[in-house]
Amino acid sequence: MSDKIPEGNRSARERLAQQREREKGREKRRRTLIVASAVVGVLGLAAVVGLIAANAGKDDGGDSASGPAVAPSGAIGEAALTLPVGAADAPSTLTIWEDFRCPVCAQFETAFRDTITELADDGQIRVEYHLATIIDGNLGGSGSLRAANAAACAQDVGKFAPYHDVLFSNQPPEPDDAFAKNSRLIELAGEVEGLDTPGFRSCVEDGEHDSWVKKSDTAFREGGFQGTPTVLLNGESVFPGKGDEQISPENLKKWVAEANKGKKPGSASPSGPADGSDAPSAPDGSASTPAAPSSAAGS
Repeated sequence: MSDKIPEGNRSARERLAQQREREKGREKRRRTLIVASAVVGVLGLAAVVGLIAANAGKDDGGDSASGPAVAPSGAIGEAALTLPVGAADAPSTLTIWEDFRCPVCAQFETAFRDTITELADDGQIRVEYHLATIIDGNLGGSGSLRAANAAACAQDVGKFAPYHDVLFSNQPPEPDDAFAKNSRLIELAGEVEGLDTPGFRSCVEDGEHDSWVKKSDTAFREGGFQGTPTVLLNGESVFPGKGDEQISPENLKKWVAEANKGKKPGSASPSGPADGSDAPSAPDGSASTPAAPSSAAGS
């Protein structure tokens, strides 16, 4: 028997082999394309995240408040941009930069509100809040600005801390600019006893503290911070962690205890209303006495 393959059969087999090779090549290219697309997607996401962080350092060019910066009553510090909660002589200071549209800020508040309240009420820390509006710049809208102005209006009447709580507890989804509506901010004020007054409504509607909020946001951008929330304990960043330790309620308490070792808890209270809203102002516009702690301190 001859071992030769008929020419017709040989050609058929060769064509079949060539077809299989072509199919393998197509499959290989398909898999390569899938992997490449996935990598591009990841890099694209990273680029978006990087862009958001970078945009925190850029002016949004949108709703620009004009006129002099009117600081809310009881604001302290350089240019009166700090809203303090807690004993003035507390041994440690927790500085928090937040944006009322920032979802991570809301998550931080949910996780740490009770711990920060406890530390402030015990005189272990004074909390110094600063307001930013980076989400307005990143996603458009004016909800960050409007909510920050409303919070400053609440500070005027000694209700910043509880209203701050209410805003974060009712935060809309990040793309939803619901806080841009003054009517919504006034509606939420109804959840804070004694806040929804004609004076508060007028302050919100008139944007009384808009320029002050813009000034605070400029300080945030020029401060070199990477995003919100920015949380500092005695000037050292503790969010999302400190050294090799990730932030947690237990670790925050431990870090404060370590910082306060050998020091007495704070006890000094400002004169006037409990929040220091009527405290006299220093020549630079800062209040001479900071706000006292409230049940919602650190919220």
